[in-house]
Amino acid sequence: MSRPQEFILTLSCRDTKGIVHNVSGLLYQAGCNIIDSQQFGDVLGEGATGLFFMRVHFEAPAHLADVATLDRLFGHVREQFQMSATIHAVDARPKVLLMVSQHGHCLNDLLFRWKSGQLPVDIPAIVSNHTTFKSLVESYGIAFHHLPLVGGSDSATKRAQEQQIEAIVEQQGIDLVVLARYMQILSPEFCAALRGRAINIHHSFLPSFKGAKPYFQAHARGVKLIGATAHYVTPDLDEGPIIEQDVERVDHSLSGEDLTAVGRDVECVVLARAVRWHVERRVLMNGHKTVVFR
Repeated sequence: MSRPQEFILTLSCRDTKGIVHNVSGLLYQAGCNIIDSQQFGDVLGEGATGLFFMRVHFEAPAHLADVATLDRLFGHVREQFQMSATIHAVDARPKVLLMVSQHGHCLNDLLFRWKSGQLPVDIPAIVSNHTTFKSLVESYGIAFHHLPLVGGSDSATKRAQEQQIEAIVEQQGIDLVVLARYMQILSPEFCAALRGRAINIHHSFLPSFKGAKPYFQAHARGVKLIGATAHYVTPDLDEGPIIEQDVERVDHSLSGEDLTAVGRDVECVVLARAVRWHVERRVLMNGHKTVVFR
C-alpha cells in the first residue's frame, strides 16, 4: 500500500462564510487527511484588508498525490471564492539563492543550518559583489558567482549586473533569493522580478542610524535595545512587508564592538526564522504586511 504524501495548501480571498467548510469538506471527500490547519481573517481594526488567509497541511492518497491533480481538484472552490490558492508538496525542497557582500555572519549561519539539516532547502549558488567569502562557499561545494559592479554603481552598471543574477535565478529555477547582508540597493526592475520571493535583513535602528557602523552610532547614543528586521524586498528601501523581528537588551557596559556582535547574532536568528517560515509556506502577503502562521 502506498504511503500518503503530504502537501501544503495556502490561500487568500475576501473573507466570507463557508470557506473553511468548503475547503475541509473537499479534502475529506477526496480522502485526504488534515494534519494541521490555521486561518486568519483580517477584518477588525483600522487598516484591515478584509481578507481571509488559510494554511492547510494535509496527506493525500496515492491517486491524488501530485500538485497538478490536487490543483484541478480545487478548481471549483478556487473559482467560487475567487481565491488565490497554491499547493506545494512538502518533500519538494525549494531552491534558494544567497547573496552577500562583505559581512558574512548571516551567510555562515544559513550555510550551517542548511548543511546540518535544519533548513530544508537546496542552495545551488551564491552571488557576491566581492570575493571575500569565495573559499567559505566553495568549502560547502556550492557554486560561487562573483559579480562585481565593474566601473561603479551607477544605474546602468547595476542593472547589467542584476540581469546576470536574474539569469542565474532563471537557469537554476530559484524559488527564493535571500539578501544575507548584500549591501546594494536593488533596482525597481529587479524588485519587481523578485516580488514576494526575496528576503532582506537589516538592523532595526532605521531610519535613526543610517550608513556605516550603525551599532557604533547606537552605542554613542546610549541605545538600550538593538534588534533586526527581516522583510520582503520592495522598491521602497527597507520598507517591505515584515516577516520577523527580534530585539536584545543592552546597556552602558557594552562597547561598540560588543553591540555589533549582539546585533549580528540577532540578525542571524531573525533571518533564519524568516527563511524557514517562507520555505515552509507559513508566510502570506497581506498588502503592506504579512500573515505568518507559526
